[in-house]
Amino acid sequence: MALRPYAAAKRTLSFADKLLEVNWGLVLLICMIGLAGIAMLYSVANAHFQPWALRQIGHFTLGLIVMLAASVIDIRVWMSLAYPAYGFALLLLVAVDVVGHVGLGAQRWISLGPLDLQPSELMKIGLVLALSRFLHGKSIEEVSKPVPLAIGLAMIGIPAIFVVLQPNLGTTLIILADGCSLLFLAGLSWWWIAPTLGAVAAAVPLAWRFVLHDYQKARVETFIHPEADALGKGWNITQAKIAIGSGGVAGKGFTQGTQSRLNFLPEKQTDFIWTSFCEEFGFVGALALLVLFAVVIFYGVQTAMSARSQFGRLLAMGIILNFFFYIMINGLMVMGLIPVVGIPMPLLSYGGSAMLTVMFGFGLLMSVHIHRQVEIPRHSGGII
Repeated sequence: MALRPYAAAKRTLSFADKLLEVNWGLVLLICMIGLAGIAMLYSVANAHFQPWALRQIGHFTLGLIVMLAASVIDIRVWMSLAYPAYGFALLLLVAVDVVGHVGLGAQRWISLGPLDLQPSELMKIGLVLALSRFLHGKSIEEVSKPVPLAIGLAMIGIPAIFVVLQPNLGTTLIILADGCSLLFLAGLSWWWIAPTLGAVAAAVPLAWRFVLHDYQKARVETFIHPEADALGKGWNITQAKIAIGSGGVAGKGFTQGTQSRLNFLPEKQTDFIWTSFCEEFGFVGALALLVLFAVVIFYGVQTAMSARSQFGRLLAMGIILNFFFYIMINGLMVMGLIPVVGIPMPLLSYGGSAMLTVMFGFGLLMSVHIHRQVEIPRHSGGII
């Protein structure tokens, strides 16, 4: 039986070979979820393409181009660009404090012509790239040594500090979760993990008093007792629960959601779009969409397990975990199971920065899949 191009241990693949190796099933799944998001943006705008659906079509189309372009670039090139990408994202985070503009009470965006760029979104991918490269050259024993661990924690902590100062607690949590997950997957010893978890638990009261802003404390208090101010601070989560519950088993039907169309539901095009979907398509539709998300995550884990290089394995797992944390935090948030922290639902919520970041991440994931047979020495810089 003839070997496929990648199995012939060739150093490089032709462009045609790479196109054949693209996981088109995954592309189809991503398109299905993205189209569902565009349809919901059309619905929540009272069955109009303006102001969100038409722009989201542009965001998603550009995202597809970015994804496919990233997928055919050799994984060793991405490895060589990992540290510069991290440094660039960090510089943009610093720039937010200088030239960024305020939205919804937080300074998170940089205006680049018609595009409002959110550097914290780019940092999620930059951190995964850089940390994957750093840990690629470390054995399981080395990961738990004080100096490499301190460097890894600094790579996670520095951008997290800049993001929390914007303030953006939700993205900070994802950055911390992405980074710590990669350390764990690289083999970090439980002798470090257990005391750290204990220290985090002990630090919660201090964080409540000295770190969290008043509005963030209000969100936690509202999460615990939303009924205490149902027409004020508890309005968002109360309306979200009503929207989800009113969908029932089969939903009210496409474009028939009342909570969004009558403007009861806040941020219906971004953070709370999942509630609109549940209202219109009910439990059955929500379950179907969650299955699509789960299959995408399965593809990601499968890609990580098939990669021969440690960099490829960690990069694939970092990307798919980032995607999972998006889904988990947004889903739990809009159902009232955790405080509202302002995280979009990936591929569904309106927004250019989040869409392009998620699609670029999928491009990196597909690059790992296409180049899964590439072996990179542990102490290689990754430069071709």
